[in-house]
Amino acid sequence: MIVIADGGSTKTNWCLINEAGRKIHFNTEGYNPYFSDTEYIVGSLRKSLPDHLETEKLTQVNYYGAGCSTDAKRKIVADAMQQIFPNAEINIGHDLLASCRALLGDEAGFAAILGTGTNSCLYDGKDITLNIDSLGYFLGDEGSGCFIGKRILSDYMKGYMPKGLRETFYDNYALTNEDIFDHIYNKPLPNRFCAGFSKFLYDFKDNYEDYTFSTIDYAFTAFFENLVIHYPNYKEYTLNCVGSVGYSFRDILSIVADRYEMGVGKIIRSPIDDLVDYHISAVNK
Repeated sequence: MIVIADGGSTKTNWCLINEAGRKIHFNTEGYNPYFSDTEYIVGSLRKSLPDHLETEKLTQVNYYGAGCSTDAKRKIVADAMQQIFPNAEINIGHDLLASCRALLGDEAGFAAILGTGTNSCLYDGKDITLNIDSLGYFLGDEGSGCFIGKRILSDYMKGYMPKGLRETFYDNYALTNEDIFDHIYNKPLPNRFCAGFSKFLYDFKDNYEDYTFSTIDYAFTAFFENLVIHYPNYKEYTLNCVGSVGYSFRDILSIVADRYEMGVGKIIRSPIDDLVDYHISAVNK
């Protein structure tokens, strides 16, 4: 039995392929090694993996994760996986590579992630050939859920949010400015906290179309200005994107891409289904 996993900073999508070739999907929280150590990942998996999963019978684990970009960070995750799946061959890759394989397969092109965080690259059909670092949620991550969430929180705290939407925000979360500061500066996983508010905007977008458009347009324009246009000959590629933010606001993403004269290719919420197909195809070659 083998398992393939796509791990973002918020959620991990798993797919087990059993001896009969049946696909079994399940989810756990996300494990970014910049925020979660081996001990935390092990504890979380022991509590959240399905009871029926016979971990000792797995022969291979293919895990692609946010933050798994260096040997040191991959080792944090690999050590956790080896404890949970003691008899399996453990392969740890970056979530950006998972996105490339899901979006482009063996074809060359441009791929991006617009979820809790942001990432992007050029891909030659096998490997990532150029990656401009998005610098994480403190310094960058333009276009991400966290980037959008920070803008929403700022507008709420400063009183710039439309009055009706601001009241709805308070009704949903009952957060004071002091509560928000506490979450951001004193509690764990502030990136995940901020990113969660992008869904709030999506849920109420039909009632506040102008505010939604301006907020998301600002985020995606920053994504292009600070990342996309710095790739050589970027207009020669189509924009292929994975992630809940890119997918949920794909209409605005397409408008911004058109503004920068870049065609739109494949935009999907999650790479897991296409990633599983990629691995099955690789096995059958």
